[in-house]
Order: sequence, then structure tokens, then C-alpha cells
Amino acid sequence: MKRFQILTGLLLGAALIAPVAVSAADGDHDRRYYDRDGRDYHQWNDREDHAYRIYLGERHYEYREFRRVNEARRREYFLWRHEHPDTTLFKVEIH
Repeated sequence: MKRFQILTGLLLGAALIAPVAVSAADGDHDRRYYDRDGRDYHQWNDREDHAYRIYLGERHYEYREFRRVNEARRREYFLWRHEHPDTTLFKVEIH
């Protein structure tokens, strides 16, 4: 009986922790950031994250989660992003 209680407790604990672990892994996904200079919102998704990584590479900056970047760096990124639309960053293949 004691083993059953321990097993039940472990399963219940895992069921309660799983949703928290999954949402923590998402990070910035499905988040919007307001660009004050561009007067628009940037939806943070895989495509925006990829563009952000290209920006970091061009500037030789070390990766840091966008949500942890200071306001000056965000404004710099948004200015760069408006100069580099999706059509120039991502090549579309037509089959």
C-alpha cells in the first residue's frame, strides 16, 4: 500500500509540473513587442527569432534572449528589422 501511495504521489507531481515546464520552454514565442519608432508590433515567433539571430551575427553580438535585452538594443534591432524585411531575409522556394 505504501508503494502505491508513493507512485501516486510521483505521478501527480509529474502531471502538475509538466505544463509549467512546457510553457517555460517557449520563452518569447507568442509574445508581442511594441516598436515605438516604427509604431507597430513585432510578433515574436520562429521567423522573428531567426531574423534576430541574423542581426546578432551581423553585429557580432553574443546571443541574449530578446526579452532580456535593454530598450536601446531593442530599438536598434527594430530599426535594423525594418530595413531587412522578410523578403530579403528569407528566400521563398516555389515548387
